Amino acid sequence: MTLQKLLRYTRKAVDEYAMISKGDKIAVGISGGKDSLTLLYALHGLRRFYPERFELGAVTVDLGYSECDFRPVAKLAEELEIPYEIVKTDIAHILFEERKEKNPCALCAKMRKGALNQAVKKMGYNKVAYAHHKDDIVETMLLSLLFEGRFYSFSPKTYLDRMDLTVIRPMLFVEEAEVIGFKNKYKLPVVTSRCPIDGYTKRQYAKELVKSLNQEHPGAKQRMFTAILNGKIEGWPKRIPHKR
Repeated sequence: MTLQKLLRYTRKAVDEYAMISKGDKIAVGISGGKDSLTLLYALHGLRRFYPERFELGAVTVDLGYSECDFRPVAKLAEELEIPYEIVKTDIAHILFEERKEKNPCALCAKMRKGALNQAVKKMGYNKVAYAHHKDDIVETMLLSLLFEGRFYSFSPKTYLDRMDLTVIRPMLFVEEAEVIGFKNKYKLPVVTSRCPIDGYTKRQYAKELVKSLNQEHPGAKQRMFTAILNGKIEGWPKRIPHKR
């Protein structure tokens, strides 16, 4: 995927769900993975020509794995002239040494997002951008159906009233395969996950299930995604289709 195509997808999501307003201060949540680094490029590029002027920064919540080196990410942020902060935490220690969690994903996500949201709010940002893409949206819907008995997925834009902070997901229309292509094409400095259960989670199960369904029934993933967009899920903002 080229940068031009990434910007086209990003502009579509931002416009159709009114994600950005004039004067916004947006922090990109950077895990160091391919998705968040791609989002950093996307919003950096969008800022150059988007009519609603906004400020951009980047924040990493360091979970505490000693092997993780975020210096390459810091170098990229410097090259893009984007302010970058790393927030140190003991989340990994709490999950795997103190609590010895066997299924830590939900708690980890809650603690990580809580630390990120508190940090960006303290730094003066009014919006935080998460790097969830199309595949994440579909996989989350399947997980909700299978394990919670409800039709739900991430909203493109969510206002957190207790924090007076808005979460946006500008890569809503980008497929994971395209993110992988972008990572390879632009040689993104990906920080490898050090989580001991990475690849052995319910989300990984959902990822493989979506892949299998799409192979058996070509186009199934896109149809599920379309069902989500048209599903009137509680909490989702109204979509504003833009013609170009």
